[in-house]
Amino acid sequence: MRMKSIFQGSGALLLAVGITACGTTDTPKKSQPTDEQQAFGPTGIPPQLRTKANGAATAATAGTTVKPGGKRDTSGMSLTPMEDIVFTSETQVPELAELLAAPKAKIWEESETIARRRSAREGKPLLLWFTNSKFSPNCKALEQELFSKADFGAWATEKLVRMKVDIGYQVKDPDLSIAETETREIDVKHYAEALKKRFKVMGHPTLILLNPSGEVIGRYAGYKRGTADFTWGLLKHAESVSTRAYTAWRADMEKRGYRDWQDRRGRKAFAKAVGYTKGELILIDPDGSRFRTRDDQLSDTDRTWLAEQTRLRPPAVSTP
Repeated sequence: MRMKSIFQGSGALLLAVGITACGTTDTPKKSQPTDEQQAFGPTGIPPQLRTKANGAATAATAGTTVKPGGKRDTSGMSLTPMEDIVFTSETQVPELAELLAAPKAKIWEESETIARRRSAREGKPLLLWFTNSKFSPNCKALEQELFSKADFGAWATEKLVRMKVDIGYQVKDPDLSIAETETREIDVKHYAEALKKRFKVMGHPTLILLNPSGEVIGRYAGYKRGTADFTWGLLKHAESVSTRAYTAWRADMEKRGYRDWQDRRGRKAFAKAVGYTKGELILIDPDGSRFRTRDDQLSDTDRTWLAEQTRLRPPAVSTP
């Protein structure tokens, strides 16, 4: 059985909302709520960023409404057009188990490659946190007042993939020598500088939210003590926009043959079948990566689906 792969990128989205930059004195005009109050109501989204029932934006004083026509960071994970995919021989295709047995997810990833891959395959936006933990007091305030809080952590674990880009990273490994520690810190600094240049980050802290296809949907520069709820509200708004866009994109991809595949341990991968013969299945995921697996390694649901597809698409009978 052969199936033709089709790829389509999701709609681009852009949110450009500025909050106080490091070292400035501007602050949201509204007083901060008490511990007993729920900031910005049940949604946690600032009023000026909400939309009315008909989709029109309310009057905005601290930002603009997210709308189509955003910017894509083409250097990272995105959907690969068919004409750009190089199909290697089947013997070089890695096993699906290699994908499903990826390294255990971290709270804050340190590798952009891993973070982008997780975002694309889990369908969650990626939050990039550019920080300088060594020298920036505002970066420390952001961590203390928001990122270290249990309620934010629970929300972010469910809704986001997170990556920390720390130009002030300090190695705390007693097993490393002084020279090894210095080398490690220099490597991390160079890596952070390269990412800062690519994402056009001018100061710390800066938060950038990417949707699963790599498009920038939120950029927030700076932080001032006492504005944790406002900052969290901005992230909630951008996440909700990204989730709606991803849901529409996924529905479109499912119409094109993509579906969730599950192994015997319940691990899933969103991919499309492009080949199935003698019990071996070739899958391709939305970023263009190909994997193979045996049908006896898949869930009963997937095996039933394959049997049904084989019945509906019997192999052609050759004639003399």
